[in-house]
Amino acid sequence: MPETSPQARVAVIGGGPAGLMAAEVLSQGGVAVDLYDAMPSVGRKFLLAGKGGMNITHSEPAADFLRRYGARAAQVAPWLAGFDARAVREWIHGLGVDTFVGSSGRVFPTDMKAAPLLRAWLHRLREAGVRFHMRHRWLGWHGAALRFATPEGEREARVDAVILALGGASWARLGSDGAWVPLLRQRDVPVAPLAPSNCGFDTDWSAHFSSRHAGAPLTTVAVTALGADGVPHKRQGQFVITAGGVEGSLIYALSADLREQIAATGSATIWLDLVPDFSGQKVFEEVTRPRGSRSMSSHLQSRLGIKGVKSGLLRECLSAQEFGDTARLAAALKMLPLTLRRARPIDEAISSAGGVRFDALDANAMLRAVPGVFVAGEMLDWEAPTGGYLLTACFASGRAAGRGALDWITRS
Repeated sequence: MPETSPQARVAVIGGGPAGLMAAEVLSQGGVAVDLYDAMPSVGRKFLLAGKGGMNITHSEPAADFLRRYGARAAQVAPWLAGFDARAVREWIHGLGVDTFVGSSGRVFPTDMKAAPLLRAWLHRLREAGVRFHMRHRWLGWHGAALRFATPEGEREARVDAVILALGGASWARLGSDGAWVPLLRQRDVPVAPLAPSNCGFDTDWSAHFSSRHAGAPLTTVAVTALGADGVPHKRQGQFVITAGGVEGSLIYALSADLREQIAATGSATIWLDLVPDFSGQKVFEEVTRPRGSRSMSSHLQSRLGIKGVKSGLLRECLSAQEFGDTARLAAALKMLPLTLRRARPIDEAISSAGGVRFDALDANAMLRAVPGVFVAGEMLDWEAPTGGYLLTACFASGRAAGRGALDWITRS
């Protein structure tokens, strides 16, 4: 780390993973750090994300890992070069938290919880001298000073550099509300519109289907969707039927391409393989096998295990005539088209796309339009699927911004 004057002071605005990581880098570099957050405590989204098991990062090869960032892989690559998945695990171990690799390749703390990790991290930061200012909502600038709304009224702070790590616009109740967008646009910072990512989609189910199957999981299914390159891509996994559409890990993994298709054409189509463990030929043979007096629904359940929500999907998506055509029915079991009308609202999404454009930054993550102000985390215009990729990039971008601020202070 470059050495800096002990009088140098940096404000980190935002207490999520990116902001906390930036604060750690800065405090290790000898800078006095004040961390501000609008909420009563830091890391709220981090803690909620860990309720079902804290997925920290992923163990897949580095090249495959980087491809998860899609169109922004080139921009994310320098972050990961400085702090990759292996480094994330070593850092966590340094906090006294052990990790393990799950069957899917995802990496978790041994106890699967986020709270012990966050407690250990905050203890380290406080020991390093980081000062935390809760219930301080950033309001922009007054001249060179930062403005904050606090329970005691408006306050100002003057610092040598600023790191903005305010998150995107998903889960506003936890602090990520996108309120920073107009503040930066007022300073001529280009910001791509925020949009839902890792989100569900509406399909406009019939009332009959929705009332019977909302909440039903599809645990053995594959989905084919068109990628940004126009080439069909197939993934197997699971998702859930909602009252008005679909959500879940398999849908989230496709959400970026689906969202862009809807924006371009007004809708997107996915094709469901309801029997991914059977070949198309096997399905055709079973569907066309003589069934005697049994109904087709009973026949499908007996021969292919089609029942419940899968049976309901066939009835929902096929006309009576198509359902009665055995060749068409067999084809639909392997490629059942489902039209998605719109993404769910951004506040329901796990994360958001859009944000500060990368061309607004220099090589050290500093805003070209506002010297001395650096940006990290979900505020930037990138996205990634769930599976540890979001969190790893947030950690890594926070470190990159912290190092950039140290370098800038040293040279100023």
